[in-house]
Amino acid sequence: MSNDKTAAISSDQITRYQTLFNDRKDAKVVERAVSHQGILATSADFASDTDMTPVFSIELDTGKVANQKQSGRCWMFAALNTMRHHLADLFNLSDFELSQNYTNFWDKFEKANYFYQNVLDTADQPLTSRKVAFLMATPQQDGGQWDMLCAIIEKYGIVPRSVMPETYNSSKSSELNSTLNKKLRKDAVTLRGLTAKGASDDEIAAARDKMLGEVYRLLCYTLGEPAQKFDFEYRDDDKNYHIDRDLTPKSFYDKYVGCNLADYVSIINSPTSDKPYNKTYTVEMLGNVVGGREVKHLNVTMDDFKQLAIAQLKDGQSVWFGCDVGQSSDRQKGIMDTNAYKKDELLDMDLSMTKAERLDYAESLMTHAMVITGVDLVDGKPTKWKVENSWGDKVGTKGYFVMSDSWMTEYCYQVVVNKKYLSPELRQAQEAEPTVLAPWDPMGALA
Repeated sequence: MSNDKTAAISSDQITRYQTLFNDRKDAKVVERAVSHQGILATSADFASDTDMTPVFSIELDTGKVANQKQSGRCWMFAALNTMRHHLADLFNLSDFELSQNYTNFWDKFEKANYFYQNVLDTADQPLTSRKVAFLMATPQQDGGQWDMLCAIIEKYGIVPRSVMPETYNSSKSSELNSTLNKKLRKDAVTLRGLTAKGASDDEIAAARDKMLGEVYRLLCYTLGEPAQKFDFEYRDDDKNYHIDRDLTPKSFYDKYVGCNLADYVSIINSPTSDKPYNKTYTVEMLGNVVGGREVKHLNVTMDDFKQLAIAQLKDGQSVWFGCDVGQSSDRQKGIMDTNAYKKDELLDMDLSMTKAERLDYAESLMTHAMVITGVDLVDGKPTKWKVENSWGDKVGTKGYFVMSDSWMTEYCYQVVVNKKYLSPELRQAQEAEPTVLAPWDPMGALA
């Protein structure tokens, strides 16, 4: 290892770097272009626009896109959109949304209780412990994973958007999140203090109950109180009037959505050395409902990953997926393509990393969830995929994006498919007991 004296940047080094820069014939040309337009605009490869034409050999008609606005609920919007597609087909009801605010309410309520449980489970560890620091960094947030939404729906059901519409705080969540996290950190002080002084289980339970009552009140103030019973009134696409009275959120789900959530499993592609393929994984301290469905991933090869998604699309069902949406993508055009930008060529430097390296070195992880609604198969192989986003209809093609197959390979980490598409070998692997990963593992990232 170099000592401080030899590792420090010298004036001779700077002089040499200056000479190397100025000796380049294109240096000033690139400088003028990049300094005025930025790296992305200057490195954009417009051939990608042609390659990503939104035409697909298999394409589902899924209607208008939703808009999560200034919130981080993409995972929730994407999951509810897959359920909405099913409902629309059954009841001839295309212009319809399920309530994202309803699931958001119960998710935040349950996340508070999940946080309290993790605080108590780590109460014997010092504040300097990595687990405690991890907990306190973000007590809760908008993001989540597929299994977490399943846990909410299995416990609380679901309602139409008309029964619990969006509020200021659901669409613009920063004020609620900062206030709720402040409260949760304050409650953590109290719970750790009670544990430190040897309080009884009954004393701790009473304090926790009071805290949860306050969380419920805060959520009612900001998101509205969830309905316990409601009437479902609507006109279908043929303008026929319908009304269904005295439904509960669970009876509505059973009657109008009806898919068995236990049949749908999380498939990941993580080619890192610590996660052998055809094994299952869960993540410590990742979840929302105490005692509810745990997060469980089956890690498979990218070829298996794609074939499972294609099988579900061929059956006319869309596919929830998680990815790193900010990588090599044009939000406005709605293009996700590894060839969208040529930064390496523009800057004349090697920026390449393998998928495993990007995960291991914190260059990439799952940041966003969307829905795959189509694929273009040429000679039986996928070339590009149709994606339903939840950023409104002013981006992409009326809110729909195009994802190149190479981009899926590099930046997609998770799909959710019906386990009936798994081979017998993969099905057996999926049923196995999962290996527990550290809380900060990239496969624990919340979309």
